[in-house]
Amino acid sequence: MKKFAMAAVAAAALSAGVAQAYTVGTFSNGFVVPNVIHNGPTDTTAVGLINQTGQSVAVYWTFFDQNSTHITDGCFAMTNKDYEPFIWSSQSGGGLSGTRGYLVFAVGATTEGGTAQTACGGAAFLASTASAISGNAFQVNSVAKDVAFVPVIDGPLTIASAVDITKMNNVSLTAVAGAAQVGASGALPQPTFSMRYAIDQAAGGTDTAVVVWSTGNHSGTHTVNIYDDKQNRKSVNFKLVKAELDWFDPETIAGLPATFTDGFIEWTAGTAVTDSTAALGSPLATLGGSVFTYSAISSTAFGAVQTVLGSYK
Repeated sequence: MKKFAMAAVAAAALSAGVAQAYTVGTFSNGFVVPNVIHNGPTDTTAVGLINQTGQSVAVYWTFFDQNSTHITDGCFAMTNKDYEPFIWSSQSGGGLSGTRGYLVFAVGATTEGGTAQTACGGAAFLASTASAISGNAFQVNSVAKDVAFVPVIDGPLTIASAVDITKMNNVSLTAVAGAAQVGASGALPQPTFSMRYAIDQAAGGTDTAVVVWSTGNHSGTHTVNIYDDKQNRKSVNFKLVKAELDWFDPETIAGLPATFTDGFIEWTAGTAVTDSTAALGSPLATLGGSVFTYSAISSTAFGAVQTVLGSYK
């Protein structure tokens, strides 16, 4: 009976994420993998890239930590019609095992918005939107024999004027077209996300991690409504502690009723909070920008991690 119930939870979780308006599966001048981590070669994010630009291109990548600090970067060339596997545990270098962050892949050009470079080298700027690369990503755990889908946020990327993409910082990437967009200083749009969760409030059972990624500082305590599968509502707070990538467990939300084991969190992005960490940069509510959410739901009953996009309106 428990396995049947957990299968029903999995099916409900998957079907709840289809009514969303993200852009996926397109080609542009770059993309973002919003949640990247490795714990050695047996548990790592793996990315696959395709080049349909019609020429060779130089693809520059940057790894940022959860506070959008530039940690490391690199570049590789792709010929036309090329497929490139990018295994994070192999590319990261030493000292980054267990460090969560995100990756930005961008086609380089010698001038901002210019023709794509054919080889790596020297200063580089974002190529025009005519450049055509795409990507997909997975979290591969060979020990657990699990491959979990990691959403990729399609471009076109918008990068601040005259920024060398080999030296990007926390304010360089200002928007990603495939994500939800937030207006600056309270202006519309202010998308409201419905972020799925399934939990059992017991160790080793059913767990959810909610991923929130944005181009601005979204840290602070957010007051939200949370609903269970019987339409019961409870107002609670959750705290996002990182600047631009958070990974949080709904079971840690104070005031969450024990009966709220399956439902969704309703969160409006871009609303101002009083306790945003100023040291992490200008608030998302002030800057505006791009936001993306998804839930990673795991259960011993179905033995795999299910990825559910956070729907928004």
